[in-house]
Formats: sequence, structure tokens, C-alpha cells
Amino acid sequence: MDRHLRRVTPHVVRRQAVRRKTRQCHSRFYARFAHWSFHADAPASRFRWAHEGGVLGAGALLLLLLTLLGIPAWASIIHHDTAKPVTRETVALQLPPAPKETAPAAIATWKTVEVQPGETLSEIFQGQGFSATDLASVMASGKDTGALKSLHPGDQIAFLSDAQGHFKGIRYSPDSATLVTLTAQQDGNLAAQVSTLPIERRVHFAHGQVDGSLFAAGEKAGLSETMVLKLADVFKYDIDFIKDLKKGDRFTVVYDDIYRDGKYSGAGNILAAEFVNNGHRYTAYRFKQSDGSVAFFSQDGRPLRKGLLRTPVSFTRLSSTFGMRKDPVLGYTRLHKGVDYAAPTGTPIHAAGDGTIVFRGTKHGYGNFIAIKNTPEYTTAYGHMSRFAPGLHVGSHVTQGEVIGYVGQTGFATGPHLHYEVRVDGKPENPLTVTMPQPQPLSGKLMLAFKNQTAPLVARIQMIDNATQRLARVDTGRTSSVATD
Repeated sequence: MDRHLRRVTPHVVRRQAVRRKTRQCHSRFYARFAHWSFHADAPASRFRWAHEGGVLGAGALLLLLLTLLGIPAWASIIHHDTAKPVTRETVALQLPPAPKETAPAAIATWKTVEVQPGETLSEIFQGQGFSATDLASVMASGKDTGALKSLHPGDQIAFLSDAQGHFKGIRYSPDSATLVTLTAQQDGNLAAQVSTLPIERRVHFAHGQVDGSLFAAGEKAGLSETMVLKLADVFKYDIDFIKDLKKGDRFTVVYDDIYRDGKYSGAGNILAAEFVNNGHRYTAYRFKQSDGSVAFFSQDGRPLRKGLLRTPVSFTRLSSTFGMRKDPVLGYTRLHKGVDYAAPTGTPIHAAGDGTIVFRGTKHGYGNFIAIKNTPEYTTAYGHMSRFAPGLHVGSHVTQGEVIGYVGQTGFATGPHLHYEVRVDGKPENPLTVTMPQPQPLSGKLMLAFKNQTAPLVARIQMIDNATQRLARVDTGRTSSVATD
């Protein structure tokens, strides 16, 4: 019953219709293979290998053949044959020439050097590995190079050099507000560039009295050590601070300090000064002349700078005077033709005045000796030097204050000192008392400009003097009152 019901369902009816249609279209195929077991209406019979087994066997054999042939092929693809060596051949190709490599440009760098005590410009150049030719080219440039001849400890100089250490330029300040830069050009000349530094100058004044040393008096008055040295340098032509300084001497100074960006940068210049030494009043006023040079003049317009210095070494001790004396080495009495200044070995010796070197070398008991012709009448001589300043020879022109050598004890000397002589028309004179050649005072328009420029400073010095005298009278009155009580 169930079978009957399945046959009459729509699905069975539709499938039987498809079969009938297929038999009609392919009647020959069905007539030939009607006995196969996949035929739905084939009679149930025993399985026969003769027909169906042959087809299945053929299929299995085909699959085996494909497997046997495919495995070696896949193995040859996956596994590379390493037994066969690989042969490589190198072929030379003609390539275009490589571009020439240009060496990178050498970068020049600046190096700043601080001047040490007793150090000369020549020694500074040598210390940086530069030649005397480099120094000569700098001094010949004419751009405020005079400032390089009078260097002070603490001054700074910057040098420009390339990667090989060759000199390429120099940078220095001739004054606190100016910067000069000299740079080497392709033709070997030095090009100058002068620039103004942005600074602020603050004016101060100081008044002091000497009770012991000038440094102690200056410190008590509020002056820096640098400013005390500048004060001594201003009056060095008239006052020998080694032997002339007396207790009770007094000084008044108007000076300025330099500030950059609101911060203290260093000591400036002395603008005006007064020094009373042993009752004698000396004055000094800084004056810039029409050619740009700066010098100090007294209140009446006379230059403070004399033709010759009486003391060519700074802050030393007078160890022997001019005149007849028993020679400490030879043991007999003879004329001592100069004065001796005791100082440590290596202390710089300065030229007493402008002039030309007429002798440089070793001379008898003088040891290392230099003689300078300053004027047709005046000649100065310097003996017992430990060594000469580099770059000097007979015929060299020197300026007043330039370092020409260093204190020593060569020749007939019992200790390190400088033997200093002044000769007038070839005759030795006492350097401490001889009349020095005097420069000409200001006159005409220069004198008028000097008076106008220094009038405010003269008034300020006078005001400080008046206030000091009033305070001194008050102090004296108080002392008298205390003594009376």
C-alpha cells in the first residue's frame, strides 16, 4: 500500500514522465544497455564483472597510471636538483666615466684668545701657529692696528683659520665700542670690516687718599684693579709710582663702565682725573682729536705723554741709582750710567719712547742689550734682558710702551733687574732727573674743541674737590671739638 501511494504522488508521476520521455529520445541506448544494473527497471540479477567490472577496473587503472606519472613530476618541481653545478660568466661592460668628486670646502672657524700678563702680539701669533708674515700683513692693514701694540692682560683677540690651520683673519676691539674684523681675500690682502658694538656706558666717580699702596687706596675708593692700573698709566709720565708716591697723596677720578644688555661687561675709560702728589696737582682729560686718535691732556691743553718714560717697567723697585758706586761684580768704584729697576725675571720691558732700534744683541757686561734712537739728541738703552721680544731687529721702529724685551740677569748682574739709561748727545744722564723732550701743546681750533669737550668734566672734578674739602673741614672740626672736651 505504501508503495502504491508513493507511485501516485506528484513527484513520482513527474519522474516517471521524464523517464518515458528520455526513453523515447534515446531508445537505441536503452535497447542496448537495458541489462545494466543502474537501470531502474532492470531485472534483479546476479552482479556480473563481465560488463560493469570492466568499466570500474579500467577507471582504477587510469587513476593508478595518473598517480604513477604525476608523483615524479611533482617531485622534480618541488625538489631542486643540486647535483648539477650552476655556471656563471662575467662579462665586462664599457661604462661611462664617473663624475669627478669635488672635495668639500674647508670650514673656517674662529678661536678667541685671552692676552696673558707679559704676552706680546708676536707671541700670541706664534702660539696659534701663525707666521711672522701673517703678523706683518695684519699690522700693515692700517685699521686701528695701533691698539694691538698696547695689549693689556685680559684683552681678547679672535683668530680665523681654515681646517689646515692657515691664517684667514683676525678680530679685535681697538676700544670698548668698536669691533674690527680683518679677513683674507683671494689676492692675499686683508679686507676690513668695522662695526659698532651696542653698549651702554655708565659714568662714575671716585675719590681716595693714599695711606699705603695705590692699589689699597683705589680699592677703598671703589676702583677695580684694572681701573687703578689705568690711573697709574695716565700719570706715569709725571709720577714715578715706585718712589714718588707719598702718604697723604689723593686722587679724584671720573670714569665709565661698560654694560651690554644691562649686564656689566668690563672697565671703560678714565674720562678725567686729578692726582695730588707731594702737594703738586696733576690733571688729565681724555680728548679725541680730529684724526680720531685719543690722548690725555692737562687742563691747560698740554699732552701728558712725554717724549720718554722715566720708568719703562711697571710697579718695580728702584735697586740702584745713577752716579758713582762700587760695582757689585767687578769690585771697584765707577760711574753707574743708568738706574736699575729690580723686577722678577720675565717682567715686560717697554720702549721709553718712539724710535728706531740701533743695537740689539749681547754687549759686554750689559748682557742682552737694546739701544733705541728716540730723537736726534736722545737715545735710551736697556740691559740685562732675559730675552728679546720676537720680531725686533736693528732698524725696527718701535712705539712708546711697546714691549721690547723681558727682565733678566744676563751679563754682570747679581739678580734679575733692568738697567735703564738715557743718553743726551751720547752722554749718559740721570733718567730720574733729566729734562725729557716735551711735545707741543694744543692750539687754535684744537684747543677750542678741547675746552668745549672737557668743560663738563672740569666742572665735575671741581665739584668733587669742593665737596671733599667741606667734608675734611667738618671732620677736622669734630676732631678739635672732641679734643677740647
